Amino acid sequence: MDASGRPTLDEIEERFIELVAGRLRRDEADRWAASWVMEDRIVWDDLSWWALNCLYGVDLPASDGGGYLHDDEQVREWLAELRKRRAM
Repeated sequence: MDASGRPTLDEIEERFIELVAGRLRRDEADRWAASWVMEDRIVWDDLSWWALNCLYGVDLPASDGGGYLHDDEQVREWLAELRKRRAM
């Protein structure tokens, strides 16, 4: 957490890492991100806001038949994109 009590970009990235590695359930990642996205008193930098919004909804079902709207490959791509943007 930073001085204001909100998660740092490192902590947000760590959620992606844990999710990709299977150590964090999708519903847990979604609830964690939702708690921050719904907090309207916080002003986020663009990258943190983008990353939180990727995590928020990561557990949405694709259909009644199962699976997720955003599959594991897309989550890995989001992590790669986050890392790419951080390096810029």
